[in-house]
Amino acid sequence: MDKFLNKLERKFGRYAIPDLIRYVIILYAAGAVVGMLNPAIYYNYLCLNMRAVFHGQIWRLFTFLIEPYGFSRGMGFIISLLFFFIQVNLFFLFGRSLEQAWGTFRFNLYFFFGYILNIFAALILYISPLHLEVYHSGFQYIYWSMFFAFAVINGDMQFLLYFIIPIKVKWLAILDGVYMLYQVISSLYRGIVLLIYEEYVASAQYISSAVAIVVALANFLIFFLATRNYRRISPKDIHRRREFKRQTSRRADMPRHRCVICGRTELDNDRLDFRFCSKCEGNYEYCSDHLFTHEHVKKS
Repeated sequence: MDKFLNKLERKFGRYAIPDLIRYVIILYAAGAVVGMLNPAIYYNYLCLNMRAVFHGQIWRLFTFLIEPYGFSRGMGFIISLLFFFIQVNLFFLFGRSLEQAWGTFRFNLYFFFGYILNIFAALILYISPLHLEVYHSGFQYIYWSMFFAFAVINGDMQFLLYFIIPIKVKWLAILDGVYMLYQVISSLYRGIVLLIYEEYVASAQYISSAVAIVVALANFLIFFLATRNYRRISPKDIHRRREFKRQTSRRADMPRHRCVICGRTELDNDRLDFRFCSKCEGNYEYCSDHLFTHEHVKKS
């Protein structure tokens, strides 16, 4: 898979958008503006409604990316605004770190592949027996799936949980993964229950949210597995590394210096100095006790 991605990059890499995360954040901010004005604008005219798409509203295939950010009222609005800015800064950190690690082309591919997966999921839900017209989730979970990829690369980096508790990124990613799996199960359960009671609109919201999380996790897993170096887990490579380790450990037990007179090495006494004699014809090494007292070797 990694070779296939390399071929794609050689062929289409020149079309990749540098610093794509900047434009992604613009879409995210546009969703926040829609959320402040009126979220109904998004769900009535911009969300991914496959029935409307098949009736000519093609723009929904693109505008569903502008998912509104949920703002509360009163003091809750201030807190929501604070967390919005924190999320934006985190997305910048995740996106630019991944682009630096993967390269511009692969980071672009990560987002565009997630975009296509979401449209494909919405189509499957629409043509399935459930016949869910509205895909109630935008791109929110694709944004957050960057965190898992970031955690794979920077697992030992520390964040301050609640601005106080230092915790490594890899543990946060595990907790986030468990929480997302819980959301998938609970959303599917609620969606199916509401479907039984013929609450189709509410059911579609829960089921599409669960599917959007699965799509985001699948997008991460596909790229994670595609960029792994599987040579390191091949039996041949494992045997080669073990053999090299065995040989180097054996060499570590062998002395590097040996006196040709007394046979002592640096393993016998770490205070001994060893020198080659310049007057002997050949490579003869002597300890400090015999360097000046030995008979010089002359070739006849």
